[in-house]
Formats: sequence, C-alpha cells, structure tokens
Amino acid sequence: MFNNRFNAIIHNFILSNGFLVIMIVVFIGFSLGSRSFLTLTNILSLMHASSPLLVLSSGLAMVVITHNLDISVGSVAFLSTVIGSVLYVRYHFFPLMAILMILLVGIGAGALNGFLVTKVKINSFIVTLGTMMALRGIGLQIVKGRTISIPSNLSEIGGFRIGPIYFDIFFSLIFIFFLYLLHTRTSFGRYIMAIGSDPEVSKRMSIRVEKITFITFILSGFFASLGGFLLVLQLGVVSLRMGIGTEFVALAAIVIGGISLFGGEGSLIPGLLCGVYTLNIIDSGLYHLGASPYVYPFVRGGLIFLAMYVDSLRSAIRMGRKVKISRASE
Repeated sequence: MFNNRFNAIIHNFILSNGFLVIMIVVFIGFSLGSRSFLTLTNILSLMHASSPLLVLSSGLAMVVITHNLDISVGSVAFLSTVIGSVLYVRYHFFPLMAILMILLVGIGAGALNGFLVTKVKINSFIVTLGTMMALRGIGLQIVKGRTISIPSNLSEIGGFRIGPIYFDIFFSLIFIFFLYLLHTRTSFGRYIMAIGSDPEVSKRMSIRVEKITFITFILSGFFASLGGFLLVLQLGVVSLRMGIGTEFVALAAIVIGGISLFGGEGSLIPGLLCGVYTLNIIDSGLYHLGASPYVYPFVRGGLIFLAMYVDSLRSAIRMGRKVKISRASE
C-alpha cells in the first residue's frame, strides 16, 4: 500500500515537474562539461538572449491554454517591427510614435485572428497559418527585399545595463511576473483555464467564451510585437528572415514548460520560464562544448518529442479521471 502511494507520488511529480528537473540536470551537465558555461557573463548573456522569446511566448501561451493555436506570432513580430522601423528611419517619426505603431499593428493582427476564430468560426490553426503567410508577404512588400538598420542611439538601448544585468532581463522577468499574477490571481486567468478544459461547460457557467478567446488572441499579437521590438533592439536591424520559425520555437518552449496543447493546463512560472530557458541553456551549452551546429535541431527535436509524449500522457490521465468521475456520478 505504501509502495503504491509512493510510486503514485513520484509518477505525478515527474509528470508535473519533470522538465524543471531536466533543466536543472542539463544545466549541471553543461556546467561540468565546460568551464566557460558556468560564468556570470554567460548566464546573463543567456538570459539576455531569452528575453524576446520569453515575452513573445507569453501571449501565445495564453492562446494555447484556451486550446487554440497562433502560429502567426513570428510574422506579426516581423510586420510590426517593419512598419515601426520604416516610420522611424524613413519618415522620421518620433521614437515613441514608432513604438506605439509597432504595438498597434500587433494588436490589430491579434484582433484579426481573434475575429476569424471566434466570429467566423474558422479553426485557429488554419486562420493563423493564413495570416502568418499574408502578414510576412505584406512586410516583405514594404521593405522591398531590403534589411532596415535602426540608428545606433536606439540600438544601444538593447545593450543597456543596470550594473552587470541587461535592462531587458529586468523587463522580461517583471513582465512575466505580472502576467503570472494575471493568470493565477484574476478571474480572467481562471476563465482561460476553464475554457481550455471544456468550452461547453464554461458557457453553461456563464463564461463569455468568445470574448475571452478574442482577448487572448489580442494579447498574443501585442506580446508578439513587443517581443519583436526587443529583438530588433538587440540586433540593431530588421532582417528579411526575422521571425521565420519563431512560432515553432515558442511552441516548443511552451510544451517543454508543461503547458498542454490540449488546453486547460500549464503555468507561466515556472512552466513557460523553464521552457524558454531550457532551450537557450541547450543552445548555449552545445556552443560552449564545441558541438556542430547541425546537432542543435536534433537535440531540440528530441526534447520536443519527449515533451509532446509527456503532454499526451498527462492528457490521457486527465481524460481517464474525468471518465471515472462521470461514471461515479451516474
């Protein structure tokens, strides 16, 4: 009896916190394998590089928790920063006006996705697949195949530090902490969890499913544009390939962090935070070990496969429990 209970506790712990353990083990492994990995400079650089993805992924995580997808976030980040950069560099808009336009484009793109999903009733994957291609096409048409370099006085903000710590590290961590409070301490956070678990039951509970889902898509667009802005500040340019594949990296971080693609389950802290940092720890560790660049996607793919398997296993267990509860109530 005791052994069965102990095994059940271990099993539940692994399913709930397995990737946090993996992140710690991977971190320790790379620290032992390379002297240059476990240094303050490298850790801060790793967190600095993670900041845009952390912000961008947070909005997508809200959509995923409602059992929807938004694979247009990379194109939203690209188009919004293209428009903001063009207005600032070519038309000499004030910086704050250009930044505001970046965020407004993200909000508009998110609202378009949300409208098509909630009002027109098109599957979220199909909608955002279409907008992913359309928005990138619009951005490429605007820049005419040329990269846009932002002035050095603006790009220096991307490397601005408070002591030894980059400003965007503070920004991203404070940002995700407030989102964590929104997710765990407000009715909005409880509603998106309920919608992801069962939208029909949520409607019977008088939750405005369409409105909440629409808001999550707006948040996804807004955070995508904000993450894109942080990335441009770091790189100093808006490149033609910016945002390509970003949506899948963000989804990988979300799944690795334990946020279920089946909806209704997951957390921003430590979940999403763990997922984003795990991906960057792997990239940084492999770099310091001198691994071939071709190994990176192989390791990432294996980790994503493992995360998907655990996610499916958790979902199967949760569905089994629901069936038992429904049978017991009959």
